[in-house]
Amino acid sequence: MTSASQPAPARPTSRDVARAAGVSQATVSLVLGDKWRGRVSEATAERVRSATQDLGYRPNLAARSLRLGRTRTALLVVPALTNEFFARVYTGAAAVAAEHGFGVVLYPSPDGTGPARDPFASARAALDGVIASSMAADALGALHGADLPLVMLDSDPADTGVAARVNLDIADGMRQVTDHLLTLGHRRFIHLASAIDSWTFAVRARAVHDAVQGVPGAFVRTVPAALDVRAGREAAEHALAAPDPRPTAIICDDDILAAGACKAARRLGLRVPDDVSVTGFDDLALATAVEPELTTVRLPAEQVGERGMSALLAVLDGRPAEPGSLPVHLVVRGSSAPPPHRS
Repeated sequence: MTSASQPAPARPTSRDVARAAGVSQATVSLVLGDKWRGRVSEATAERVRSATQDLGYRPNLAARSLRLGRTRTALLVVPALTNEFFARVYTGAAAVAAEHGFGVVLYPSPDGTGPARDPFASARAALDGVIASSMAADALGALHGADLPLVMLDSDPADTGVAARVNLDIADGMRQVTDHLLTLGHRRFIHLASAIDSWTFAVRARAVHDAVQGVPGAFVRTVPAALDVRAGREAAEHALAAPDPRPTAIICDDDILAAGACKAARRLGLRVPDDVSVTGFDDLALATAVEPELTTVRLPAEQVGERGMSALLAVLDGRPAEPGSLPVHLVVRGSSAPPPHRS
């Protein structure tokens, strides 16, 4: 009589691989850990790899992590989960992590502005390092006190206690979009600025004012707004409805605010870009969902995540992270045009 259930076949072990390849377990560990060069021959390494493939052997990463003191897990802290930019940063980080047998845990700080609740007291032993993207200034305390390698993305270069940093050339992006509007002939600007107190938005504000400064007849007025469409619409409505001279261009810190500015213009009976030009920043999917499509600055979000994870891996391996800021690019679409002819 045959048993209803057969025992599952035993999972192959490194000892099985060693026996099949005719080498020691130590040699198997060297080859699978990619530390064999200079210690064993290429032919021996190839025998180990072939035996691994033939047996279907997969290393026990949990046991290996215990031996190495590594969990092969990184924490990615972001201001919010609702912004497409951070989803793309995560995608890039997770892709590089997967190539190296790492996982990435995503952790949002509340509201994107206040201090992140400290996840480290209970999770410290389960993490190898932290990557923090575009965090507000007052949200960094817990990160700095975590006793873990910290890689900052899109953050203040003057900030201390950071193992590595990956920045975008944010200032150049704002210069590109402001110079584009100045070249079209605009001189009266509203800077619709994110009300979030973080380095990346402070840089945008300085860059706009620096680009306009010294241009004859040009001025810019900064109007802050919470980072959502409704707040952007309300702030832009107030700015556009103010007594003349009305601004001819609205430079927005983000595509979300730009969508709000376009709604404000329509509510006031103004046409974009015939009566007022509107520009965004980030090049989210939203930028091509609105009509007219937004002139904006494209940020390589996935590449930011890739570089951030690569930087953490470099720190963990005792190597220097890749230096330099990532370039950003102006994308000109239908929401910007020369100003109306009236004064």
